[in-house]
Amino acid sequence: MTIEPRIREELHTLRDQVRHFQGGMVASVDGMVIAHDLPDIEPDGLAALTAAAIGVAKRLTDATGQGDFEESLTRGADGYVAAYSAGRRAVLTAVASPDTNVGRLHFQARRAAARIGALVDAQPHR
Repeated sequence: MTIEPRIREELHTLRDQVRHFQGGMVASVDGMVIAHDLPDIEPDGLAALTAAAIGVAKRLTDATGQGDFEESLTRGADGYVAAYSAGRRAVLTAVASPDTNVGRLHFQARRAAARIGALVDAQPHR
């Protein structure tokens, strides 16, 4: 049984919970798309970029003694891209407009990432 529909449902729920949420993606930590809800963004490229960014963020937290990577937020002139650890093998990437409430985004995305991580981690490793 594939977990993609359940993850896609989590992404749709996140869209409903966070105003100005533009889309989301779940990918493996090595950059392979698991599921996405990104109408205007190419998911394979975003997955690869997220994997690279997470690699740098992990090195940064390790080098500064801040523990394991949990999340990263990038703010651009036209909005936000946030990445959240989703269990041991996945990452949730969220894209939102500049009008989004970042606190609400973090609150809802952290909860979604925990549920998604449990789904992914429960799957047999391929």
